[in-house]
Amino acid sequence: MVILGADTHKRSHTVVAIDDAGRELAQKTVPATPTGHRQLIVWAMQFNERRFALEDVRHLSRRLEQDLLRAGEHVVRVPTRLMGAARRSGRERGKSDPIDALATARAALREELPEAFLDGEERELRLLVDHREDYVAERTRTENRLLWDLHELFPGHEVKSRSLGLTKTLDAVEALLAPLSGLVAEIARERLGDVRRLTRRINELEREIARRTNELAPTLLELEGCGPLTAAKLVGETATASRFRSRAAFARANGTAPIPVSSGRNDRQRLNRGGNRQLNCALHRIAITQMQRDGRGSVYIDRRLANGDTKREAIRALRRRISDEVFRRMLIDEQARAERLPGCIPAAA
Repeated sequence: MVILGADTHKRSHTVVAIDDAGRELAQKTVPATPTGHRQLIVWAMQFNERRFALEDVRHLSRRLEQDLLRAGEHVVRVPTRLMGAARRSGRERGKSDPIDALATARAALREELPEAFLDGEERELRLLVDHREDYVAERTRTENRLLWDLHELFPGHEVKSRSLGLTKTLDAVEALLAPLSGLVAEIARERLGDVRRLTRRINELEREIARRTNELAPTLLELEGCGPLTAAKLVGETATASRFRSRAAFARANGTAPIPVSSGRNDRQRLNRGGNRQLNCALHRIAITQMQRDGRGSVYIDRRLANGDTKREAIRALRRRISDEVFRRMLIDEQARAERLPGCIPAAA
């Protein structure tokens, strides 16, 4: 098996081929254009058994990845952290496109990585979630500026925390500003209008996300503490659970698999701060929600605390159990979708 590691950029892609022992066989640089991608595929055909390894920088590697997949090539995504570690452990010092491409190939040779596949509804859901989060961040900035305007115009007046997204609160602030004149009041009214506009758009996106999530992951939505936005984040960031060979591989990818730090008679583990932090955050939200409700999650936490765990350790263990359950439910949803639309779900890596 020949591994072709790629270092991708806006204007060019450099690919280095290595054998099973990690020895460099050949290298090629092509323009980052459809024509360059076709040239790369023709060049790679000299190797009968081959697999492309692309550093996981999605905006730079996405078009190349999609063109390779459409041509029937096997592609794996190499996390930047693994590529950097492989480059630092190499004998050749320095940094260049061929050195980075070689490090990417050697990292893929050492690690078992999930295969990439053509983007589908999961990516569209992820784009919608990211788009909504951009609007939420913009609204938060505008609300903060509006609050400072109100503080200048009405010293001592307080707006209830996190209430500026409510129509009732916006109407009250608008009535408060109506009789005022001057530049500060005019700017405050303009910002108030921006908050209304952003809130409407955020609500529209939430409804669209909820509709798509209900179609893609109905079983996942039945999990206690998992609402539409959290489920959409899980589906979009995972990009199909069938890419992972096991629930343990999924846990490692989302950072819920603990790291052993045992020594001698001390047998313990510590928090894993690696993996996809967006997935980890979504799982943490589910864990905290389950803790606050009377159910299996709170019972599990109480049992761990009674056995001597700290609260942090108990939450970490609950997150791992939730990761396994999320993985199981996502596979069920993907299988159901595959039965409705044959061929839409890729085989597990």
